[in-house]
Amino acid sequence: MTDTTPAAGPATGAGEAPTAFLEVRDLKIHFPTDDGLVKSVDGLSFQLEKGRTLGIVGESGSGKSVTSLGVLGLHNRHNANVSGEIWLDGQELVGASPGDVRRLRGRKMAMIFQDPLSSMHPFYTVGAQIIEAYRVHNDVSKQVARKHAIDMLGRVGIPKPDKRVDDYPHQFSGGMRQRAMIAMALSCDPELLIADEPTTALDVTVQAQILDLIRDLQEEFNSAVIMITHDLGVVAELSDDILVMYAGRCAEYASVEDAFHKPLHPYTWGLLGSMPRLDRERTERLMPIKGTPPSLINVPQGCAFNPRCAYKDLNGDKSTTVRPELVEAVPGHKVACHLPLEKKQEIWESEIRPKL
Repeated sequence: MTDTTPAAGPATGAGEAPTAFLEVRDLKIHFPTDDGLVKSVDGLSFQLEKGRTLGIVGESGSGKSVTSLGVLGLHNRHNANVSGEIWLDGQELVGASPGDVRRLRGRKMAMIFQDPLSSMHPFYTVGAQIIEAYRVHNDVSKQVARKHAIDMLGRVGIPKPDKRVDDYPHQFSGGMRQRAMIAMALSCDPELLIADEPTTALDVTVQAQILDLIRDLQEEFNSAVIMITHDLGVVAELSDDILVMYAGRCAEYASVEDAFHKPLHPYTWGLLGSMPRLDRERTERLMPIKGTPPSLINVPQGCAFNPRCAYKDLNGDKSTTVRPELVEAVPGHKVACHLPLEKKQEIWESEIRPKL
């Protein structure tokens, strides 16, 4: 992808007209529990244009999947407190009725789930499920919908689609099930496609095929794509921009080039340091991030990353008392960190980058 114009980042203020195809503003998704309030997403904002891909990365429990389900309106409103704004092509979704959001799913936005075996109904054939998804949004006969399902299975690379359309999910291999899930997600030509860990549990060659397929289909449909993953290699392969999540908030947003070559947040440094590299000989062991992700019930005061940050003492007591806001450190590159820009750049160039 050659266009490098930033398409994500903090959205405009509440009440202002949306300027992007997808615009998330100060999204908060909290879950009341007996142990306390779980702040899975706690003030997230970003934008995305059609034809571009935003990679959302972070450790398990950082809020990535909760965010995607929030965009799709799949949280039970009796169990989740959802606030903020989600604008999709000029329509606000948080305040919309469940019926209105349901009508948009499949037609305007769709999702490729992490585990297609558990996401597809085991009692119905793959074809029947694609047909149902297509007929919900299109007034066509079963015969027309069946022909469309066969066509979609063929377009995602499933051999003999006219035969496989009548197979059940368990009769497909992992890679073929994921292709069938993509066919279902794309059956109504959605303008927003969310892929939640689409290559998890697939072998490397199948992973590459699935990523190539998503890229090709995006170019064909000009969809906006959100790629949710903990695999930075997947992000580097597909995304235009990267949003790094930690403890339900955005720690860093940048273009793919800046995120990999000029990262500014210690958490992003840790993610890069723990990623295996095949393009160069490595003389040192991988550098895991010390500690564990915080409890989303008791998020640390100040910067949520401070208990694991090797540089928190360089900020006096700010890291433990003041929560850093997401600000634009350099044009198109936003970071939530108390370290001065010059210090971050110095640490990256002298300490972190030589070890990667």
